[in-house]
Amino acid sequence: MPCLFCRVWDETALHAENLVVQRGERCLVMLNRYPYTGGHLLVAPRAHAASVSSLDADTLSELMQLSARAVAVLERVYGPHGFNLGINQGRPAGAGIPDHVHLHVVPRWFGDTNFMTTVGGTRVVSESLDEAGDEPR
Repeated sequence: MPCLFCRVWDETALHAENLVVQRGERCLVMLNRYPYTGGHLLVAPRAHAASVSSLDADTLSELMQLSARAVAVLERVYGPHGFNLGINQGRPAGAGIPDHVHLHVVPRWFGDTNFMTTVGGTRVVSESLDEAGDEPR
């Protein structure tokens, strides 16, 4: 069975089925099904590679260009105070899909973390994935 990102590349559906919000030539942008905050996006290359060092220059360039565009759209739509952009490469680094490298774009707000995540093991996200994938407001 193909990994999530490879499966999504082979399908044509956008948001409703697989949460894709944009497709580039070499990378795609999709909502994270298990977000840390509202608007949490994943930017993944088409190439099935476990490491950024395995990606060619054009793919790395598009990965960063789509990440920058994602930040710009999220700034306009959500108005966050900041962002975390990161790649968890390998399972020890926290990668949930360690065989297919991807970049997280996570909007952040002052006070958006609290005891719930640490003590209760629960994330509080105030927006559904359907709402997050709707057209920009």
